[in-house]
Amino acid sequence: MSAAAIPGTPPASASGVAVNPWVIAILVALASFMEVLDTTIANVALPYIAGGMGVSEDEASWVVTTYLVSNAIILTASSFLARMLGRKRFFLICLGGFTLSSLLCGFAPNLDVLLLCRMLQGFAGGGMVPVAQSILADAFPPAKRGQAFAVFGIAVVVAPVVGPTLGGWLSDNISWQWCFLINVPVGVIATALIAFVLAETPKAEAVVRFDLVGFLLIATFLGALEVVLDRGLEDDWFGSPFIVAFAAICALAFALMIPWCLARRNPIIDLRMVATRQFGACFLVMLETGAILLATTQFLPQLVQQDFGYTATWAGLVLSPGGVVTMLMMFVVGRAAAKVQPKYLIIAGAVICALSMYSMTNVYGDLGFWFMARSRMLLGLALPLIFVPIMAASYDGIPPSKTDQASALINAARNTGGSIGVSVVSNVLTHREQFHQSRLVEQVLPSSPQYQDTLQQITSFFAGHGSSSAQAHDQAIQWIGQQVQTQASYLAYVDAFWVLTLVSLAAVPLALMLRTIKLGGAVHVGH
Repeated sequence: MSAAAIPGTPPASASGVAVNPWVIAILVALASFMEVLDTTIANVALPYIAGGMGVSEDEASWVVTTYLVSNAIILTASSFLARMLGRKRFFLICLGGFTLSSLLCGFAPNLDVLLLCRMLQGFAGGGMVPVAQSILADAFPPAKRGQAFAVFGIAVVVAPVVGPTLGGWLSDNISWQWCFLINVPVGVIATALIAFVLAETPKAEAVVRFDLVGFLLIATFLGALEVVLDRGLEDDWFGSPFIVAFAAICALAFALMIPWCLARRNPIIDLRMVATRQFGACFLVMLETGAILLATTQFLPQLVQQDFGYTATWAGLVLSPGGVVTMLMMFVVGRAAAKVQPKYLIIAGAVICALSMYSMTNVYGDLGFWFMARSRMLLGLALPLIFVPIMAASYDGIPPSKTDQASALINAARNTGGSIGVSVVSNVLTHREQFHQSRLVEQVLPSSPQYQDTLQQITSFFAGHGSSSAQAHDQAIQWIGQQVQTQASYLAYVDAFWVLTLVSLAAVPLALMLRTIKLGGAVHVGH
């Protein structure tokens, strides 16, 4: 047994010197923070990327899609690769590849090269997060693993929040290339320090034969699903032959994947785990958490930029107070997780999350910065109450040989849930805005006294500011049309936040399904 596996014994570094496990926790959390940060840092930079590359913003959005697709695909193989190469070696390969591909993204001469580099970045980064969880569980005694996972949770929960803020500031003040180049110095330092402080982990004595067919089926299913979800709205869903083809590929891969994985003794992913009450409930809760986290992270900045006139920097800053609350709450929940059953913490988090989403159903044009920020702070209070206990509950009852798979599945749930959430909210916004606009237009009757009175007042306003009578009249009509469109947009966001409120509350019955676990117990880690 290694020193890291003995409770209370500091793990030895590569040089043989005992290392404080918190040093390991901070380093692997920093590396994971970078990887998760890149899921959202480019979101607000897409207009800059499109302008710099001479392409449409629709084409530039593939910069986000390719990263998510490759990230989801590699998660399924991370368990096998970590066992085959050893956790430290695999983690360093992933971190080095992520750093190098980030450098290449920053210097990409055109969109095709940028998309290829983003794909490599997603492949390299996707293996880091699940392996980081295993490294932390090895480095800490059982009683302190909740706090260790709280530090790690800061990386995967706060990073998507920081992403738009940092990406917006870099794009506004330096250049969009620095959204990727910023990873390089951090990655180089983290790689060197992790190589020094992390003890060598042995390769598996008998590596199970890689399930290549299973991997290809799951990779095809997840990749096609990500493309359908991320590109469906832009390409008119099933009105597009491209989306129809990928949907068919996704369905076929899924239909073949289930019997193949169930029939294998050592499948690439053990689908039987998802069918269990404990792990299956955790998997679904993580899907919902990913949906809420990424959907709100993408659409709240979009709301304030589109309807409130915020810059990219200020749109990102709306999320920042929530990120601070999340960081503080991670440590609080890390301690509470050792004393309170996970299901009760998850229920509390889901209810608070629902209240945050419900507060946003009151959105209207006179709201200020702090209304949005307070709603995000409430969400920042809720997310740690869900994320930290889910990690403890999902490992409960999983044999040591399956914990790497469990970690990969939970992280795949977060990524896939995020894509589903973004797709659902995009569709709600698009279709409900069209619905509300058609209903509002029905009420804007030129013959009505209210319309004529408003038209006269706005015409007088523009005339008073130097416009001719004809110009003022046209400007007044345009202003009324803009107000109708803006109100339709507000109402569509109200509907979207109602959907997210229901998604939040759906986690409550799932949490009630979780069994009581032994608090402070070991989180098993596969070797």
